[in-house]
Amino acid sequence: MSYAISSALQGAIYAALTADDDLFSLVGDAIYDALPVGTIPELYVALGPEQVKIADDKTGTGAEHRLTVSVVTEAPGFASAKTVAGQICDVLHEAPLALARGRLVSLRFVSARAAKVDGGADRSIDLIFRARVEDD
Repeated sequence: MSYAISSALQGAIYAALTADDDLFSLVGDAIYDALPVGTIPELYVALGPEQVKIADDKTGTGAEHRLTVSVVTEAPGFASAKTVAGQICDVLHEAPLALARGRLVSLRFVSARAAKVDGGADRSIDLIFRARVEDD
């Protein structure tokens, strides 16, 4: 097992999200690996934490990534965040992403958690995806 494919996986996920016209119509270019300095948009998407574990088998080395994509909004309800979260699932679930290193075996939606954050001022939806990757 290696963590070496993590960067390639993140890059492919970011590229898929930023290339989707429907997601762009909802959040514009507010899709971040790291939040920008200064004013943050009222509605944005952020690539978040991941957990990785070994997934080697007889055919080679691999890893299972549990990664988080978050939708955050200042809106008083969850409606806009849920619309964005649904589009993210449409883009990523079972997407045939090409990686700069290794190979994506599968990418599947696992779970979501919607919550009020910042003392109830903001809303956040954390989407958890499972990615199985193999190294070449």
